Amino acid sequence: MTVEDRFKRSYETHNAPWDIGTPDFNLIETVKRTPIQPCKALDIGCGTGDNVIWLAQQGFTVLGIDASAVAIGKAKEKASKANAKCSFLAGDVLAGEIEEAPFGFVFDRGLFHVLGSDRERKKLSQRVNCHLETGGLWLSLMGNADEQRQTPGPPQRTARDIVNAVEPYFEILSLLSGHFGYNRPDPPRAWICLMKKRQT
Repeated sequence: MTVEDRFKRSYETHNAPWDIGTPDFNLIETVKRTPIQPCKALDIGCGTGDNVIWLAQQGFTVLGIDASAVAIGKAKEKASKANAKCSFLAGDVLAGEIEEAPFGFVFDRGLFHVLGSDRERKKLSQRVNCHLETGGLWLSLMGNADEQRQTPGPPQRTARDIVNAVEPYFEILSLLSGHFGYNRPDPPRAWICLMKKRQT
């Protein structure tokens, strides 16, 4: 079963623990603390759209993309109910250009960590770089390999995995150890990584 098929089945069977029904607090805190001013934004692996909707409500012109058409359908329904002005696209960010580029800000909550090889993660970093304007920012939330876990959870990556993948495309502005926004006890540990596109 492909990754895409696995996610499709998870959304169809309502077995998607990462789909928490609210924007992740790490996104909210980073946007407000940095601060990141409203701009054209892209959420890659947007799932059912909660983070896209929140960004739109803050004044961002935002597009969410996800490989799961099921998730995108749910995202459109949520956005309509919230009267949020945002767009969604079913597709693979690794596969081609996104017409709306360049963006000032890219967000992903868990796309980086589902890619199983250093080669795939480097390709993602290169694709994000290509879709960002000069000086653009990328915020990525990733499973943290420092956590010794006895229960299932997100894929875990080391700080070295992150650095290996994002160089030479990005300067890491901050790499913080924290946890994912979650609606269950004992949320999984996460890396909260804010990066800036390098000058080329």
